[in-house]
Amino acid sequence: MQSVKYLFLITIALFTLHPSYGQDARDRGLEAITKQAVRGQLEFLASDWTEGRHTGRPGAYMAADYIASLFQVYGLEPGGDTEWDYPSRAERREGKRPTPYRSYFQNFDLIEYKAGGDHEFLLVNNAASGTKTTKFAYRTDFSVLTSDVAVDLEMPVVFVGYGFTDRESGYDDYKGVAVRDKIILCLSGYPGQADTTSKAYKTFNPDGRRSGWRLRREKNQKASGLGVAAIIEVDPGRDVTRNWADNLPFRYNTEDYEGDVPRASFYEYRMKLPGHKVAEEPTLVTISDRVLNELLENTGIDLEAFAEDVKNSLKPASKEIAGKKVRIKTSVESRIIRARNVVGVLPGKDTSEIIVVGGHYDHLGKHDGWIWNGADDNASGTVGVMTTAKACMATGQQPEKTIVFAAWTGEEKGLLGSKYFTDHPYEDAEMILNLNYDMISRDSRDDSLGVECSMVYTKKYSVLKEITDNHNDHYGLGLDIRYRPSERPRGGSDHTPFAEKDVPVFYFMAGFPPEYHQPDDHTGLVNWDKMVNIIKAGYLNIWELANSEWEADEAESAPGQK
Repeated sequence: MQSVKYLFLITIALFTLHPSYGQDARDRGLEAITKQAVRGQLEFLASDWTEGRHTGRPGAYMAADYIASLFQVYGLEPGGDTEWDYPSRAERREGKRPTPYRSYFQNFDLIEYKAGGDHEFLLVNNAASGTKTTKFAYRTDFSVLTSDVAVDLEMPVVFVGYGFTDRESGYDDYKGVAVRDKIILCLSGYPGQADTTSKAYKTFNPDGRRSGWRLRREKNQKASGLGVAAIIEVDPGRDVTRNWADNLPFRYNTEDYEGDVPRASFYEYRMKLPGHKVAEEPTLVTISDRVLNELLENTGIDLEAFAEDVKNSLKPASKEIAGKKVRIKTSVESRIIRARNVVGVLPGKDTSEIIVVGGHYDHLGKHDGWIWNGADDNASGTVGVMTTAKACMATGQQPEKTIVFAAWTGEEKGLLGSKYFTDHPYEDAEMILNLNYDMISRDSRDDSLGVECSMVYTKKYSVLKEITDNHNDHYGLGLDIRYRPSERPRGGSDHTPFAEKDVPVFYFMAGFPPEYHQPDDHTGLVNWDKMVNIIKAGYLNIWELANSEWEADEAESAPGQK
């Protein structure tokens, strides 16, 4: 590891002293990152004119046009799809033919969908004397979260404990049971979650890493990979029917709304990339206690007893529920929409590999007269991408490596734009690094000095931390950076599709403010100095890495690194 670090430092020293890529060029770029430039871009991108930049909506198209225009102003080459310039009728008569040109837009289709109104849940009991079928009512005894296609299935049910696996300890609720093309019944959470003194809690949650949303996603992904047809997740201590009550006046009582009809929700419609085949995504089902008790009657399965035993024994008790099947029928409303990333390119001397600087420009749109402006999430990160491009162009130098600047759409719908790009990268070049800017303009509640931020990065590339520290100190950026290394960083932001392809990443985030995903995420709350300094740190890192050789800490580099 030490030899790699010395090689890196020597390379950086030569880079700094080289007359073509010396301090003057780098400082010219740094001087282009000003509060005025940042503020001017952010105040339009997060204005009411862009209507919350909901993926595929007019406001998002306006925002994309604005981003593309600035890429062009700064001098980036277009990196999107090939379009055609069609001549007029008179020009065609004179022999002029359509001519191709490259645009700044990478277009792709999405399926936008929501649950329809026709859903069924039936419990089929088989006995020696015959068959009994009980049909339950939607949002009285069950609810469903559908995928983009409707299903009609009748299958056996397998109890799989918590549906939980842990590679380090070897615990596996799926061991010994077949779940492909079956419905699974599982408890929410993980073994021992409610007892901090239990062996399971100490084994599975030593550092609090099992946040609810992350764990649920991991469990659902595991089930999907095993070919599970549907998931019935239950939490015996929670009354799910409270969410289905339909007669309460003024029940919608929140900080910014009170009324007796539900507000339109940006979570009502979901989106996904179509792909080339129907995705095997399990249907997610929530059931009432009386459905659960009917399902478990005469099966010998006691959920409370299992939870109490497994928290210290760490022994799964999974088994198929004999003599019973469940039928689930769903309906879906869907349509195809067109969305687009915005891609600009600074070609390097080497065009076979690319460094990608990205951030998502989409947000949550407008609903019931409210606009979710998304100044921090993530107009700020988009401005980080544009301003980093501005700085790189201001150096007046061609970098050694090609830098691609991209503004993603569809992040709020599931990292769709960045996922599409990683499957269809610019010129099919090899991606060797990704910088992700997401929410880089605000302070967390406990950041009294307004200087804290975090940087997630690929653990085996310690050079990413080293140069960030060096630039923060040398240029007096004054950032208090909390580093979060991970073997393969994941999460709800656009570095994830890159990390999933083993591309090293680093990801800046300023804080987690209370206005997250609220309509009052406005520019008036921005910490401009912090935002400017984070962009400076990102630019300095990218410019250095685009003009130097660097490696992973291990003796063997990751694919694509040299």
